[in-house]
Amino acid sequence: MISRRTLATALLLAALAAVLALTVRRDGYYTDAVGLAWWYGACWLLFAAAVWCLRRAPVRHAVALVLGGGAVVAATGLLAPPATSTDMFRYAWDGRVQAAGISPYDHTPADPALAALRDGWLFPSGAACTGRDRARIEGPGGGALHCTRLNRPNVPTIYPPVAEGYFLLVHTLSPDGTRHKPLQIGGALLSVGVTGALLLVLRRRGGDPRQAAYWAWCPAVPLEAVNNAHADVLGVLLGVAGLAVVVRQRVAGGALLGAATATKLLPAILLPGALSGVRRWRDAAAVLLPAGAVVALVYLPYVLLSRRSVLGYLSGYVEEEGYGDAAARSRYALLRLVLPDGWAAWALAGAMVCVVGYVLWRGDPERPWSGALLVSGTAFLLLTPGYSWYALLLVALVALDGRWEWLTVAAAGAAKYVSVHSGGDAFAITAWAYGAAAVAVLAGCALRRRARHAGADTSAPGLPRRSFPEVRPHR
Repeated sequence: MISRRTLATALLLAALAAVLALTVRRDGYYTDAVGLAWWYGACWLLFAAAVWCLRRAPVRHAVALVLGGGAVVAATGLLAPPATSTDMFRYAWDGRVQAAGISPYDHTPADPALAALRDGWLFPSGAACTGRDRARIEGPGGGALHCTRLNRPNVPTIYPPVAEGYFLLVHTLSPDGTRHKPLQIGGALLSVGVTGALLLVLRRRGGDPRQAAYWAWCPAVPLEAVNNAHADVLGVLLGVAGLAVVVRQRVAGGALLGAATATKLLPAILLPGALSGVRRWRDAAAVLLPAGAVVALVYLPYVLLSRRSVLGYLSGYVEEEGYGDAAARSRYALLRLVLPDGWAAWALAGAMVCVVGYVLWRGDPERPWSGALLVSGTAFLLLTPGYSWYALLLVALVALDGRWEWLTVAAAGAAKYVSVHSGGDAFAITAWAYGAAAVAVLAGCALRRRARHAGADTSAPGLPRRSFPEVRPHR
């Protein structure tokens, strides 16, 4: 018999899927950013309500709710072309270039040498060049206006080799004329794969399967991993697998974390978590050496085939995003509220050294995702990134660890990104969004500490108490 809580959760999930479907199909990123932000907010509120209701639903129904609901939520991202990002078009182009036997690092999309690979979808012309998401390029000869859907068409690709291999695989398996759908379907499959991996890890570790809903139902998944088809989801899957495996097999776990890093670079932030409580150099080397070896091995074929640097636009991207000059954009927003701009980067470095040191010394080697969540969450709060899909990694770590308050950091990234064209002050929006997330995280930590002192479990709000064996760090 279906319980009232299960039914209520299912109804909230249906409402979430319906609002997500309308949000995905809404074309307001450039023209109605404020209106779109309200739709995003509605999605996050329904997500929170559904997860809150799930906490009282019977565990026997949880797996079906999480998996089934996750599949439906992910599928909403397939209902429209990419709505708020053009990165997916570069993925499609890189796959096409590689299929032609050309290194994606050797030419920019605007290079006339690759003109034979252009088509009307990625490289429209004439009247199809209207729109703020089109970049002007030089066409063959004169005459009609030429443009491309690819962002930054005059710089080489930035994506690491595992991501490039994924782009090539999707291109190879895709029928002609399918355009954006194969990459979106790939994102949906990978998203559901992450849900399955989370459920498997939680089951084997004695955790509550309802925590997997933090990932499976999170609006960031259909909006960023599926609709915008960001390759970060592949790095998330490899990162979750790596953290799960490293508990028992350091070498294999390190190799998976290396593959995750060679997908999007950001998952390198998981390595301190993987070394939680490690005190011996050989134990650390058992993780770090395989990770480094995998990164080197997957880069090697591209190094041999490419005439230019395989780092692509990485250095230019770092400069463009203001990581070197804090005053250039809304980077380090929370630090700059209390410190001079020139001190922000140094303060970030000092804070991260302290957090990483704490995780290495006091972290639980049986729960490496806990340390990884602390390190990555702190980095997000201090860096205040403007791209909401980066937080997909953070969402998966929350699902593993259960500290739900860190989801507010992902919500802050979404609020900042979707409001970028609202006409408001970018620094103020960033400071308010991430400031609210920081307050929520601190409040959650305080409540958790209070509950712990009272003898209650704090893995997730309202979830049944679970006992874990005491684990001592490796000596």
